[in-house]
Amino acid sequence: MTYQQYRAVRRLVHSCCNYQDGNCLLLDDGEECVCPQAISYSLICRWFRAAVLPLDGELCAALFPPPSAGRRHCRECKRIFTPPKHNTLYCPYCAAKRAKRSKRDWARKKRAGA
Repeated sequence: MTYQQYRAVRRLVHSCCNYQDGNCLLLDDGEECVCPQAISYSLICRWFRAAVLPLDGELCAALFPPPSAGRRHCRECKRIFTPPKHNTLYCPYCAAKRAKRSKRDWARKKRAGA
């Protein structure tokens, strides 16, 4: 999280219904507990992520991009992978297998024709 994102989160903390005088009501078990969003650079509180962070859509999108953004299913093994280029069809493991198979077939054809 960048410093600007941290400052935006700090402003949003005051919108949380569990935030009271710098303390978190959810974590209060008889003793006052400081709100984790108010003192750290990480988003720990699930309530904050689910209910308060969506109030700032731009910040929410920057911190938590959609899970399917840039991900693709391998055409051979059907596993999900993140392609290094826009035209990649196979995961790295299957791409290596296909390259070996293609090279083997080419060599076999070359030997048969010569």
